[in-house]
Amino acid sequence: MSEKTLTPRPSSLDRDAFVAQYGEIYEHSPWVAELTWERGLTSEQDTPAGLAEAMGQTLREAPPEQQLAVIRAHPDLAGKAAIAGDLTDDSTREQAGAGLDQCTPEEMARFERLNAAYKEKFGFPFVMAVKGSDRHAILAAFETRLDNDADEERRTAIEQINRIAHFRLEARGEG
Repeated sequence: MSEKTLTPRPSSLDRDAFVAQYGEIYEHSPWVAELTWERGLTSEQDTPAGLAEAMGQTLREAPPEQQLAVIRAHPDLAGKAAIAGDLTDDSTREQAGAGLDQCTPEEMARFERLNAAYKEKFGFPFVMAVKGSDRHAILAAFETRLDNDADEERRTAIEQINRIAHFRLEARGEG
């Protein structure tokens, strides 16, 4: 079975239309879409996997300061924004899909402690592609990743963000 083609085809869009369609794939970071479009799109980028790879490459090649800005644009997992209903639609669906909206008070307190410890150590929120995961696996990953050094964790967060983008593009390809 071949992968679905995104509609409209990304390679057929002008810059403004492309950014309007794909600018929010990366949380509050439309520059990723802008720069990806400027690098040039071919029919290879008309599938979710192809576009995810091109956009992911843009982010992987960005200077660390720009990468950190993208990481910092992400909400805490099971954090105050989720409780207040202030997440993007994509983030709300992703966190609910992993059961983060069903945490016990003890799990919520653990998320709050881990979010605080993580931000204290790294200066940015913990980011994980939670699709297909559950709150127990996420909490375990949190604790494991707290042992990383700052550069390793920045790279890990970027790869997780690229996975999130891929999942978001796949969801659009199913529509």
